[in-house]
Amino acid sequence: MASEQVVEFNDSNFDEDVLSSDMPVVVDFWAEWCGPCKMLTPIIDDLAQEFEGKIKIGKLNVDNNPGTASKYGVSSIPTLLFVKGGNVVDQHTGLLAKDPLKTKLDNLLAA
Repeated sequence: MASEQVVEFNDSNFDEDVLSSDMPVVVDFWAEWCGPCKMLTPIIDDLAQEFEGKIKIGKLNVDNNPGTASKYGVSSIPTLLFVKGGNVVDQHTGLLAKDPLKTKLDNLLAA
């Protein structure tokens, strides 16, 4: 992962790092072979830096962590989950441009 602000989530740390987080969290479900996922990565990296200290942004590889992907019904990637207070408050599947994603992050903070 290019940005050190982007956290790596997995099946074993998901509950603690995402659901128990004291700040809102965005989880990018992705895989190495996924073209749109690779296109989303620089956008995620930029926004992780921009929202550092306000929103925790991380990635979860669905090939290595099928349990969490299955638990949240992620069958297409990239899928973004927006989590606040341990609850999924928004979800987006597919590639999302930076401006619409930034709007979703602003909304997550305002919610």
